[in-house]
Amino acid sequence: MDISEVAKRSGVPASALRYYERRGLIRSLAPEGQRRRFAPAVLEQLSLIALGQAAGFSLDEIRQLFTAGGAAAIDRQVLAAKADELERMVRRLKAMIDGLRHAAICPAPSHAECPSFQKLLKAAASGALERRTRARAGTGTGSETG
Repeated sequence: MDISEVAKRSGVPASALRYYERRGLIRSLAPEGQRRRFAPAVLEQLSLIALGQAAGFSLDEIRQLFTAGGAAAIDRQVLAAKADELERMVRRLKAMIDGLRHAAICPAPSHAECPSFQKLLKAAASGALERRTRARAGTGTGSETG
């Protein structure tokens, strides 16, 4: 399949396909003329990439889910560790949601006087929220989403 067909069938823009190829996530076959060509298996690889991104894996982490030949080689321990990380993130987000909802309906005269809101402010000021976000991000950055 040429790059335009892969883009059409997968819903992944050609620019992202070229980026994924540069990053080593997918490989094109020998070019015919000036158009990149891909094996049909690339569609499954792109599905795995999309699933990995949705689960919060960085592109570097996703690349580790493939063999050098492009076959899926998913380490179940890696999946379990990512599931644990997501559970921790959900707990932190739930606590944040609860604190914000409380502050929104708190009978205190202002947010500055709301103990729950003050707790959130202290966590943010101490860098606790930022450290948790960075720890969650690991080696990935937002620019890797493709």
